[in-house]
Amino acid sequence: MRFISVAITIVGITLTVSPGFAKEKKHEKAMDPQAMMELWKQAATPSEPHKLFATLVGSWTTQTKEWMERGKPPTESTGTAEMKMLLDGRFLYQEYNGQMMGQPFNGIGIDAYDNMTKKYVTAWMDTMGTGIFLMEGTASPDGRTITLRGSHPEPGGGKMTHRAVWKIVDDNNQVFEMYGAHGKEKETKNLEIIYTRK
Repeated sequence: MRFISVAITIVGITLTVSPGFAKEKKHEKAMDPQAMMELWKQAATPSEPHKLFATLVGSWTTQTKEWMERGKPPTESTGTAEMKMLLDGRFLYQEYNGQMMGQPFNGIGIDAYDNMTKKYVTAWMDTMGTGIFLMEGTASPDGRTITLRGSHPEPGGGKMTHRAVWKIVDDNNQVFEMYGAHGKEKETKNLEIIYTRK
């Protein structure tokens, strides 16, 4: 009886795993090198989201609001940002200078649109940490409202999740909003930066 159970289990596993192997074998077949090069060329060519990023190149002034505690008014400050395109129009680079929590604050960010995954990706580094904060998301049909999500560990333990909404109002105005939640808490708005072209 035990032998029959083992045999049935092996047959079940084989039937379950076989389609997976079939899929893997399908991908193992080498693609025509010329066709592969054409696909890579398409993936590497800046597209409409990159053209929109390029309209943001230049100098900006910023007005920031930070909500540090629930139910309390935000702290307000001003700053500046410089934006430029990198690598022949493939990435938007930002240098930000201002204040955060009443202290001098500097940060740099790189925004990307990945033609292969059809996702927006942001990498952010600043003087309040030594890590690289990554977020990924999608945009509205017109490409002017980009919603990104990410998370990072907290110094006291646990994790904080974030949702960012980046609105490219026009060539001269942008609004960046950040919402966060500690653990399973309800998210709250904790940051708003209004960018105005100089």
